[in-house]
Amino acid sequence: MTASSPAALGRPHRLDLLIAGGGLLGGLLLWTMNLHGGPPQLGLPPSLTLLSLTAMSGAELLRRTAPMAALGIAVPALALDICAGTLVATVLMFTDVVYAAVLYGPAAAARRIPLHSVLGTVVAAVALTAAWPDPQVVMVVIGIAVITVAPAWTGLIIRNHRDAAESARLRAEQTALLAEMDRTQAVAGERARMARELHDMVANHLSAIAIHATAAQSIDDPSATREALGVIRENSVQGLSEMRRLIGLLRDPKATAEYADEPAATPTLDGLDALIAQARTNGASSGLTFVLDDARHPDGTGPGPRTAAPFELAVYRIVQESLTNALKHAAPGEVRVRIARDRSGALTVTVRSPFADRPGPRAPGSGTGLVGMRERTALLGGAFEAGPESGPAGTVWLVRAALPAAEEEEQR
Repeated sequence: MTASSPAALGRPHRLDLLIAGGGLLGGLLLWTMNLHGGPPQLGLPPSLTLLSLTAMSGAELLRRTAPMAALGIAVPALALDICAGTLVATVLMFTDVVYAAVLYGPAAAARRIPLHSVLGTVVAAVALTAAWPDPQVVMVVIGIAVITVAPAWTGLIIRNHRDAAESARLRAEQTALLAEMDRTQAVAGERARMARELHDMVANHLSAIAIHATAAQSIDDPSATREALGVIRENSVQGLSEMRRLIGLLRDPKATAEYADEPAATPTLDGLDALIAQARTNGASSGLTFVLDDARHPDGTGPGPRTAAPFELAVYRIVQESLTNALKHAAPGEVRVRIARDRSGALTVTVRSPFADRPGPRAPGSGTGLVGMRERTALLGGAFEAGPESGPAGTVWLVRAALPAAEEEEQR
């Protein structure tokens, strides 16, 4: 605690009031009983010890709110007290003022006062030894050290411990703050991941439902209507199943017992054929055809090392979302999905779909599909691009994601 505002200077701490009052009453009692520490010096009257006692009590009132001012008052008060006859109460209050100046004063003063107290004691010892060659000088020097060096260094030690405790508290608060920030980021990341999974799992089925529901309303053909209703039912059942599985994953283990019999396998690249087949069914009424070009092993070397699960899931979801966007936005024509792997093991997925101006999408969208694909790619350290591209065959909408090599470690 350092020097405070003027308003605070008018309100001494309760403990300071007790120390000042107790010291003043104790000094008055000693003076009344004529218990002085020594004879007056320089012909000064003993009554001046009351003046120094009062000044020292006033310094005690400022020991916490203005420690350096208190020390400035205490030093001349002590000198006057020693010359006028010395009251023990005044000397004891001086030691407390020195202690408080180190403990509550500025950091620079806390470093200087202990050193100056030692230097002053040494100078006093040399001067007294030269002026008064008597063995009692040793006791006098010890007394000077007791009232200056001891309280100053005691205050410094306690201040160091207090500062160390404060530093530890601040570090603990910073650690707690960083932990809270990490927790907040983890929660935000998990929410974003859940949003991507929910979008990727359900958007494809709901888009197909919307497209075929529109077709069933606009086409006056019983067989086409029955076919559209069949696709709607299939996508509804699959979407509901995936929704129930996702909800089950968000519950605690006890609550997921009823979902234990449902499959919960993570999608892999082996499921791309089924995904393309489902897209063919969903896009037949829109004049879309879908082709899978799996060029991961063009030299016929075999399956090779398996890609790590997070990378396979990312590629699967990117293809799934690209097919969903093609169902909603692409012009009639061929949608080609190409999966390739280079010699380093890096994966590249490219989806090309016919691009043309349309009055509107076949099914409403939120625009979060591209965001989710870009986030998935960035989390794995890859590169993502999407947009129209002109070529010999016309303009296509290109989605391309390049993921770094990530081979699954062999079980040992």
